[in-house]
Amino acid sequence: MTEESTVPVPWITPSGRYARVLGRGVDVALALAVLFAAYGYAGDYDLLLGALMALALLARRTRPGTVMAVVMALALVQFLLHDPNLSPPPAYAPAAYDMAVLFAMMSVVHHSRTPWMPYAAGGAVLLATAVASFGVPFLGLDGFGDGQSLLIFWGLALTVWLTAFGLHTRRLYAESQAARARHAEREQEQRARLAAARERAEIARELHDVVAHSLAVMILQADGAGAVLRTSPDLAESALKTIAATGRDAIDDMHRIVRVLREGRPGTPGAGEERRLVTLDEIDVVADRARTAGLTVDLSVDVGEGRLSPAEEMTAFRIVQECLTNTLRHAGSGARVGIRVREEDGTLLIDVTDDGAGALAGRAPVGESGGNGLVGMRERVELVGGAFEAGPRLDSGWHVRASMPVRTKNAVKGPVGTER
Repeated sequence: MTEESTVPVPWITPSGRYARVLGRGVDVALALAVLFAAYGYAGDYDLLLGALMALALLARRTRPGTVMAVVMALALVQFLLHDPNLSPPPAYAPAAYDMAVLFAMMSVVHHSRTPWMPYAAGGAVLLATAVASFGVPFLGLDGFGDGQSLLIFWGLALTVWLTAFGLHTRRLYAESQAARARHAEREQEQRARLAAARERAEIARELHDVVAHSLAVMILQADGAGAVLRTSPDLAESALKTIAATGRDAIDDMHRIVRVLREGRPGTPGAGEERRLVTLDEIDVVADRARTAGLTVDLSVDVGEGRLSPAEEMTAFRIVQECLTNTLRHAGSGARVGIRVREEDGTLLIDVTDDGAGALAGRAPVGESGGNGLVGMRERVELVGGAFEAGPRLDSGWHVRASMPVRTKNAVKGPVGTER
């Protein structure tokens, strides 16, 4: 939607200062009409009463109830001053400037925020016209009309009341629509902020998993290569090859993340066409790299072929990768790691334990660098409705356990267990 289409045309759908100027002009026009109507009467008080009614109408938008009370009080004074035995009487009744009563009633119906006020204003006008028509005999006040004139006055009052009530209903509907639009806009902004936060968290997890694991392997391999460079060139060469392979994979992953940032979320057109899918088979790759870095890895994957979705395989792979990264960083070479990935009764279970290379639990906590790895693993598991726990073992090392519901892709194929 273009900006021009959202800007109201000032004199068709007035808003803001245009609406205020137009409303003030209408108020002045109504007041002048009442004053002009009172000017033609010869009574001593007609012009004064008409002027006071006109002046009160200027505040009909902000104080409709007060204006209604003032105009009705002035109309009562006009009725009491009317004396048909005098020529001219002090004030004529009924008079043309009594239209101020209808204008005041219309203002109450249209502008009042109190639900009962429109009905009270209409009832007050009907009662006042009935009293003015038939008088108050026990007070000695004579009326100035009959039943036919009363029906005419009531018909006019009801017409004005229904017109004002229709405008009042339209205004309330417009306000409710505007409120719904504002609420929908706030909801949309909130959804956009939540989506951006989720995307930032996802990118942060990906960056952490890629950078932390790759750098941990490369640093350990570089240290090992430096230590055996003179005594065992073959081992140094193997370590350098591992560093190069790890670096190339990390660069590929970084390029993918950058493409997502530039082109959109994975799965949108142009964003995921070149995305490299991570499968459970790649757990072997990171396990081999961990072994070359000095860890003893005992890996077991018992998951049926085609049982996991790509997202579930990615989650399982990242958890295992992060556990190996933490072991490399905090336990170092010489540690033993046991990894069990299996699927039971529609649940994917991941169990990773390490012995901490013999160090007592808590000597080198996984959260030493801020705990981003644990946070990322927990977020990944909770996003798919799973459970996650991690902590030190009783003797030495750490354990990580995760369970996730499996949305089976292929229920025909049975589980095919593989030991690696």
